[in-house]
Amino acid sequence: MEWIERFNLALKDIEEHLTDKIDYERLGKIACCSAYHFQRMFTYMAGIPLSEYIRRRRMSLAALDLQDADSKIIDIAAKYGYASPTAFNRAFQSIHGAPPSAVRNEGVPIKSFPPITLSMTVKGVEEMNYRIESKEAFRIVGVSVPLDKDIEKNFAVIPSKWKEITANGTLQKLIGLMDTPPMGVLGVSACNDAQPWRYYIAVSTSKSSPEFETYMVPAATWAIFSGSGTGQSIQELERRIVTEWLPTSGYEYANAPDIEVYLNPDPQDTQYEVWIPITKQHPKSSSQ
Repeated sequence: MEWIERFNLALKDIEEHLTDKIDYERLGKIACCSAYHFQRMFTYMAGIPLSEYIRRRRMSLAALDLQDADSKIIDIAAKYGYASPTAFNRAFQSIHGAPPSAVRNEGVPIKSFPPITLSMTVKGVEEMNYRIESKEAFRIVGVSVPLDKDIEKNFAVIPSKWKEITANGTLQKLIGLMDTPPMGVLGVSACNDAQPWRYYIAVSTSKSSPEFETYMVPAATWAIFSGSGTGQSIQELERRIVTEWLPTSGYEYANAPDIEVYLNPDPQDTQYEVWIPITKQHPKSSSQ
């Protein structure tokens, strides 16, 4: 079964559990990746965060349920996982622009968000430069922040940490410790399903420092993509990797961190690499 087919099976699972708690780890297993990588892929492929898509689908169905004059708003709120009518009202109004009670009046417009199905579109876009490398485990030291399992909530956390360590001199201290490849400042998303998720700003080094944390990046095979520009350009490269390269590459995500390697310190014109942990697609994973 192709990569896109497995992804669509995960989307089907979402539809079947819209009135339950959505299990992101289960979705990842269906798509043969971690919960973290599934959310990242979904955002890049669908153009909206997974949590927002689920909210829109639930509110679309809730609007249909409200057409039944005998239904109670409190029961519909509970059906879609809202502990109080107030929270449900807030979510519903943010989607439809009207409170749930108003939907029962004729002429009140409501919005419909149909289920997403992904398909592959071949694009004639610019080239992507990458190489495949297998590397032994390597040691990094630096600082970290915990990440939420809903990755949308982390969008402000990571930039804030970069700003903090740049301003207080920590980044320069880390650069002074760097002495083993990869020779750059690293942004490491350590997000497997077995441990709490953390994001490290670190360097690869043989040295130790009591003021910094240590993390071992596991041995893995990486697809390494190079680029240059600003923070926005690295996000665009990551989007292209997921939407253009990965689906037709014959690879899938492996159980290892994503790594951004910043090869120079200029945030407005940096040289960087994006490391994606990969493994060959196997018949076993294709049969899910």
